[in-house]
Amino acid sequence: MRVSLIVAGLVAGCAVAQAQNKLVLDGSTTVGPIAKAFAESYMRQNPGVNITVSESGSGNGAKALLNGTCDIANLSRDLKDTEKKAMEEKGLKPVAHVVAYDALPVIVHPSNKVKGLTIEQIRGIFTGTIKNWKEVGGVDQAIVVISRDTNSGTFESFKELVLGKDAKIIDSAEYTGSNGAVRQRVQMTKGAISYAGLGFVDKTVKALEINGVAPRAETVLNKTYPISRSLFMFTNGEPAADSLAAKFIGLSLTDKGREIIEEIGFVPVPAKK
Repeated sequence: MRVSLIVAGLVAGCAVAQAQNKLVLDGSTTVGPIAKAFAESYMRQNPGVNITVSESGSGNGAKALLNGTCDIANLSRDLKDTEKKAMEEKGLKPVAHVVAYDALPVIVHPSNKVKGLTIEQIRGIFTGTIKNWKEVGGVDQAIVVISRDTNSGTFESFKELVLGKDAKIIDSAEYTGSNGAVRQRVQMTKGAISYAGLGFVDKTVKALEINGVAPRAETVLNKTYPISRSLFMFTNGEPAADSLAAKFIGLSLTDKGREIIEEIGFVPVPAKK
C-alpha cells in the first residue's frame, strides 16, 4: 500500500475535503511533525484515507481555518483575540484541542561554556542590553541573536513568555522560517543563541537551564520550566465523534499517539486516572 502524505511549506492547504475519507491540516511547523506522524500511522491502518499536512506557520493555519481551506489548524499557541473575532464574525466556532505540551529550550552552540541563564538575562540578550557572552559568564565573544520569524507561533510564545508584548528584539537579530533552520544555524555559529521546540533539540546544540531548571518532560508537566506551552489543533466546532477529524485528533489521547509524541520529542497529555 502506498501511503500518501503531502507536506507543503509556506503555502496554505488545498480546498477542504468534505468526504469522510479526506482530511486537510495546515499551520505550525512545531505541531507539523506530530500531525505528519499521526497521518502516516492513521493511513497505514486505514487504506483509502487521504490526510494532507501543510506547514505554513501558526498564523497561516488560523487563516486557513478562517478561509475554509483546512479542516484542522495546527497552532503552537492559542488563537489571538483578533483571529477569534474574525472567525466568530464569519460564523465559525473555533474549538481548541490540546494534543501535546512543549518547552521552548534556549539553545546555544555545544562549545558554549554557559550552563544556564535567567529569564532576565535572556530578555537582555534578545533586546540588546547584553551583547557579549562574557557579561553572563561566558567567553569574550559577541552574541549572535537568532529568532523564529514573526508569523511563527513559536515566536509568539517566546515573546509572550520571555520578552513581554511590548519588547523589541535587537535590530541585528537574524530570523529563520522553521525550528530545523534555527537548530542548523545555531550548530554552525559559536556565538549564537536562539530557541526552538523541545522536539527539535538534539546533541548538535546545547539547551541551557533557565532559572536553574532544565527543559525536560517532567519540568514541563510540573510547570517548573518557565518557558512551556500547549500545542493545539483547532477545528470549526466540536467534530462529530465518528468523524475523521475527531478520530485523528483523538490519537493524541491513545497509547499509540502518546508513544508517537514521545518519540518525536514532545510531552504527551497525561492519561486520566
